[in-house]
Amino acid sequence: MNPKNAMPPMSPMSEMTAYEALDAWIDVHFNDEVAYLQALVRVPTDTPPGNNAPHAERTAELLDAMGLTAERHAVPEAEVRDYGLASITNLIVRRRYAEGGPVVALNAHGDVVPPGEGWTHDPYGAQIEDGQLYGRAAAVSKSDFATYTFALRALEALGQPLRGGVELHFTYDEEFGGELGPGWLLKQGLTRPDLLLAAGFSYQVVTAHNGCLQMEVTLHGKMAHAAIPDTGVDALQAAVVLLQALYARNAVYRGIRSQVAGITHPYLNVGRIEGGTNTNVVPGKVVLKLDRRMIPEEDPVAVEQEIRDVIQTATASLPGITVDIRRLLLARALQPLPGNQPLVEALQRHGQAVFGEPVPTSGTPLYTDVRLYGEHGIPAAIYGAGPRTVLESHAKRADERLSLEDLRRATKVVARTLYDLLKAG
Repeated sequence: MNPKNAMPPMSPMSEMTAYEALDAWIDVHFNDEVAYLQALVRVPTDTPPGNNAPHAERTAELLDAMGLTAERHAVPEAEVRDYGLASITNLIVRRRYAEGGPVVALNAHGDVVPPGEGWTHDPYGAQIEDGQLYGRAAAVSKSDFATYTFALRALEALGQPLRGGVELHFTYDEEFGGELGPGWLLKQGLTRPDLLLAAGFSYQVVTAHNGCLQMEVTLHGKMAHAAIPDTGVDALQAAVVLLQALYARNAVYRGIRSQVAGITHPYLNVGRIEGGTNTNVVPGKVVLKLDRRMIPEEDPVAVEQEIRDVIQTATASLPGITVDIRRLLLARALQPLPGNQPLVEALQRHGQAVFGEPVPTSGTPLYTDVRLYGEHGIPAAIYGAGPRTVLESHAKRADERLSLEDLRRATKVVARTLYDLLKAG
């Protein structure tokens, strides 16, 4: 089972010596880990358009060179196209040991939002400067392709008896909701791990996260020449009324507080507006796309109904305006499941030992693919390579970057955690 470049099997050792051996292997192979991450960053995975099968193929080639065979699970072309993407191939690496232990899956996503403007480094150059690796997905979450791959390699390099198994799940649909990534793998019955660790940052273990409701609202009026506006019905004026009603809800939401540390209150954002045909035409159609973040305590069904009621009430008195409402995404919140304690406690214990400071548990206002595992009853936690905050990582902004020292230390934390969960005896 040992991957290439493994150290010779060792004689029985104390746990502390095993941890030190894991750390030492990671230090010796760290340049290889960085080169692996650079190779992953250099293959673009902008989503949209979401042509991500080439990245999966490159990842599989790199894994194979390390002695880790990746199963390629291509999502049918029609499903991908209907979803608004171009290609998705999800990867699973399965490693099985002796009977009697849990199967631990490690999931990271390779799809990313397009780089956008303002970069001072090539977003797909994977340049290293002052101990930071720059590039789109350097922090979220191709970094944890590297963390998890090399943690697994270090574990197997020990040559110690292990029970259970490890799976690497590298998926490509997080930016669109995960339904064709982990969601698809789980629905197809291709995996059913006992525990799940998903890509995150190094200074906290996340055990809960917000849910997200995204909706598309189309306001229909009637186009007219701007010289005779009374012959039309202005959909943009109607949109202004609706926007005011929607944003007024944020004042209410600030009074609804979550009991989960790291999560504050619900909020609503309108992230995209499209409409009109020209400056001299009364706009006959405007499309709004809104994002409603839900705290773990909220009921998604009630939240969606509330938004629909706000929209209907705000537009009911606008003559000539009709409204279409379409749900784009319903991502349920992640709540801690019984059974995740051994995983969480090991991450915290080794996080403190490696980083030299407590690693608390918390929630996050983000939503992630982890909820899909949670919906299948799989206890989970979020932890990986990255800084203290999303803002610090520049994720989804120009000059996204990762501290290589965080990558090194997070890999040690994950390797030690896997050893604790899977060691025999």
